[in-house]
Amino acid sequence: MLQPAAIDGLAFARSAGVLKGRLGMESLPRLAQSGCSGSVVDFVLTGEINERGKPGLRLAVDGSVRLQCQRCLGNLDLSLRLEARLELAASEAEILAADDDMERVVAGREMRVAALVEDEVLLALPMVPKHEQCSAAAGLGADTKPSAFQALATLKKRSLSGG
Repeated sequence: MLQPAAIDGLAFARSAGVLKGRLGMESLPRLAQSGCSGSVVDFVLTGEINERGKPGLRLAVDGSVRLQCQRCLGNLDLSLRLEARLELAASEAEILAADDDMERVVAGREMRVAALVEDEVLLALPMVPKHEQCSAAAGLGADTKPSAFQALATLKKRSLSGG
C-alpha cells in the first residue's frame, strides 16, 4: 500500500491517525548529504491530543544508518530506535514564545512525512561518528614505519657516539 507523502497535521492529530511505512535513502536526501549510506528506516506516526489538550504527533523510528567512522574511516552501522513527541504549533512565534522543553513543529496542511522522520534521524546522529573500538589500527600514529623525527634522533645519536 502506498503511503501518503504528506499529512494535514491538525486533521491527522484530531482524528488520531496512524501511518506506518519504510523509507530508504531516496526519500531522505539530507541524510544522504550528511554522509549516510545504505540506510533504511521504519516509522510509525500517530496523531494525538496530548495531556495539555494540544494536537500533537508521536513518531517512532526503527532502523539503521551507515556512517563513516572518523577514527578508522571504515563503515559504521548505527542502530536507531527513536521516539519523539511533537506538539503542533500555529506559528514559529508560538514555538519561540514557549518556555518549556516540549518539542514543537509548525502545523501545516502539507506536512511531509519523510521530512519529519528525517529531522528526527538527523538529530539522533552523533557529531563525530566512531566505533567504540576500531578493528583497524586507529589514527595516524598507527603507521609501522618510524617517523622522520625518530630517524633523525637515531642519526644524531650515532654521530655523537662516533659511529
